[in-house]
Amino acid sequence: MDGWSIDVDASGVRVAGPRISFEVDAGEADSTSLRWGVFGRRLCRAGQKPERIRGMPRAVAQHVRASIARVAVDSELRAWVGRFDDLQAACEGGLAAGRWVPWDVRDAFLADRRSDFPTRLRKSNALATLSTHETEALDFSADDMAALVNATNEKVLRRELSAQRDFFASIESQPLTDEQARAVVTFDNRVQVLAAAGSGKTSVMVARAAYAVARGFVRPERILLLAFNKKAADELQERIEARFAAAGLDATGVRASTFHSFGLSVIGAATGRKPSLAPWVADGRELQKLSEIVDRLRDSNVAFRYKWDLYRIVYAAVSLDPAGGPADAYNRETRQSGFETLDGKIVRSEGERMIADWLFLNGVDYRYEHPYAVDVADATHRQYTPDFYYPDIDAWHEHWALGRNGKPPAEFQGYEDGMRWKRTLHEQHGTDLIETTFAEIVLGEGGFIGLEEALTSRGINLDWNPDRPMRREPVSHDQLVKLVRTFLSHVKSSRSTDGDLRDLLKTSRSELSGARTMTFLDLFWPIFDAWNEELRKGGFVDFDDMLGSAADSVADGFDPGYDLVLVDEFQDSSQARSQLVQELVAPPGRFLMAVGDDWQAINRFAGADLSVMTDFHQRFGPGPQLALTTTFRCTQTICDVATQFVSKNRRQFDKSMRALNQADRGSPVEVTHTDVPADAVAARLRRWSEEAGTDGASVYVLGRYNFERRDALPSEIPENLRVDFLTVHSAKGSEADYVVIPGMKSGTYGFPSTIADDPVLDLVMGEPDTFEHAEERRLLYVALTRARRGVHLVASPSRPSPFVTELLDEGSSGDGRLVVEVDGHGTHVPSTQRVRPCPQCNGGALVARTGGHGRFFGCSSFPACTYTTNDPIGGATTAAPPRRSAEATTPACPRCGRGTLRRRKGKFGPFMGCTEYPTCRYTRNV
Repeated sequence: MDGWSIDVDASGVRVAGPRISFEVDAGEADSTSLRWGVFGRRLCRAGQKPERIRGMPRAVAQHVRASIARVAVDSELRAWVGRFDDLQAACEGGLAAGRWVPWDVRDAFLADRRSDFPTRLRKSNALATLSTHETEALDFSADDMAALVNATNEKVLRRELSAQRDFFASIESQPLTDEQARAVVTFDNRVQVLAAAGSGKTSVMVARAAYAVARGFVRPERILLLAFNKKAADELQERIEARFAAAGLDATGVRASTFHSFGLSVIGAATGRKPSLAPWVADGRELQKLSEIVDRLRDSNVAFRYKWDLYRIVYAAVSLDPAGGPADAYNRETRQSGFETLDGKIVRSEGERMIADWLFLNGVDYRYEHPYAVDVADATHRQYTPDFYYPDIDAWHEHWALGRNGKPPAEFQGYEDGMRWKRTLHEQHGTDLIETTFAEIVLGEGGFIGLEEALTSRGINLDWNPDRPMRREPVSHDQLVKLVRTFLSHVKSSRSTDGDLRDLLKTSRSELSGARTMTFLDLFWPIFDAWNEELRKGGFVDFDDMLGSAADSVADGFDPGYDLVLVDEFQDSSQARSQLVQELVAPPGRFLMAVGDDWQAINRFAGADLSVMTDFHQRFGPGPQLALTTTFRCTQTICDVATQFVSKNRRQFDKSMRALNQADRGSPVEVTHTDVPADAVAARLRRWSEEAGTDGASVYVLGRYNFERRDALPSEIPENLRVDFLTVHSAKGSEADYVVIPGMKSGTYGFPSTIADDPVLDLVMGEPDTFEHAEERRLLYVALTRARRGVHLVASPSRPSPFVTELLDEGSSGDGRLVVEVDGHGTHVPSTQRVRPCPQCNGGALVARTGGHGRFFGCSSFPACTYTTNDPIGGATTAAPPRRSAEATTPACPRCGRGTLRRRKGKFGPFMGCTEYPTCRYTRNV
């Protein structure tokens, strides 16, 4: 090179020419440059005077400059290429060994791909020095990586399914399906398996453990299977030992355990002192212990007693929506639906009921909707009747349905005009008006303080007495204790403090951040502290503390030593369980498979947080999501009915469910309407007994509640049938030939239950599932899918479950009806006599009633829905106007709650309009 030599290696650049030589060390290469202009070449080093380079040709100068730039980036480039080579080697090695390329390999490759190195390199003079291999590595993108790994894994999958065919055919008592085998071979770091009911998830867990040992991926003593109860853990351990032995594998060290047992062992091993579980926790007496704590606090603390009763009797029944919930009572005098108060009155809104109940408990004499002192009726207004009148102080009271924004619900059209009109009346006639709002009492911080001051300042003495005789049953002590227990479990699981929750309320400004919630928190934390003091005094822990302490031990460095963790029933995970699993698999090279079914998430009350499953990959890291859609249990008819029913909630994972033998659809799901469930159960048992013959059959009678046992089980049971009564919750994980569900009625203790979760739980849980009856819908799915051969539902004829109405209305397919209504003899009820859904509310069903004008059909959701008709088949389209009973002649306006709906005739024909027009402009078709 015209007498010039350039030597380049990792230590630097050495240049020698005819008249000059110099070196640039690797450490200074990044801050050194060779420049040229009209005055020749100059070597510029940081902090030094430029050095003139004489006689260096341009081509040599370009080579030197590129070499300096190359040395400056050499270490980064080597690492970049090394990652590329590692990925290539991992894919080649995985393909050769028949082993899935896990996410760890991708993550290592992506670690430096997140930097701006390629951009800097392409802008530098070093680009010209790259070899073909280095250029290939530089241009290899994350998309290229995904394509390479995915293609490799697809080849591994196909080869392993073929090479391990005999293993997959024999590792369980029945050959694995293609879906199951794929789940076993997909040996990634984070695998989520969505398992339909009866799809063999236990087989997948056992086979995956055996596959890991047989292929030499994981040693037996480094495999852990976690279950949610002792029965499931024992079954897993027995299956592991039996199937490993059958396959000639050593199962020594493979551990199946409950979360709780494993957590205790972790704490013992990490600290040298295994903790003791509180006896009242171990024995399932948590509610009893909490009741004892509450009783002590009520006896010793007057403020606590007051808030406990205030929340239990007044606040617990109130929703957080100013518009309120559905009506639960009917006023025969006014012929309007409404809400029953503690003293037996029927008011128009939940907010008014809350005020009335508080007044009653304080012994305040009031009149509800007493006619105003002045006759103000005119052509557009009926006589004004304020919400409350207090005769002792001659004062009127309006309670406005205003939210935090000072506005009424959007559907309350004309409401603000009505407010202005009423305020003007009081100003014109000099009458005393007390005003409260829903936002003030429920959503704000003041609660009832403002109303209390308004009344006492006018001379009313308040006499709080929660023991007054009540016409309506409030939330019981036991129910509130259950709420506290659930809240406590979630608080401990999420490690929340009082300050955390109150700060959350301050920043969120949600509907929760108000007096109702603050009252509950004022009750909860003293109970929480007393519970923890009981634990401290005995040196005990509870389940949630134990799981949290175990997770802390692992996070602090204790390693239980498991490389493969398999978790069963993952939809039932709590935050504490999730945290423990996260810590177990945090080190590189760990593998997690979580198996569950969000369609079977029914344990929110017990601390389960469905978001742990639905946000699986956000919590644990990227990886595949697989599905087991083939059930070994149910007929295709049961699959179709159950899937169609539960999958309407689009917030759940979208998946399918199909029977192993799809050709054998099985018999339709049956429905019988009767007020005597035991008779219907007995009749169906007789028919199943005849079908079963000498082979016999198993039957589950599944109740939504334990108390249904006494009304559901007949006195005589056929000898060839094994019949057990279980609650649906306790039946999860079990199966029988046939299933009877006897409690299909509407109401508080119906199915679905209308006992809604208290909104305060949303403070300590993931985002709530707002789909109507979401968990109850999943509960019925669980009940339906316990059956191998047939399902029979027993529904109330006067209060049919909306679930039954929906199933009957939609239970058909191209092959015919999947859900049929039968009488007590098993004969199909003609379509003309089938229960019909209410066309107005779409939640109730039309049931036969008798009123002052004879027989008619009304909605089973009455008084929430007051629809009636003489023609349940034609519904609202019947030619003749329906004859209405006294109970349904003048339904209340659903928008303003003040007026009633009257039949009117307009430009386009008859319609129903509110009597409060023009203040309220609500209308609907006849």
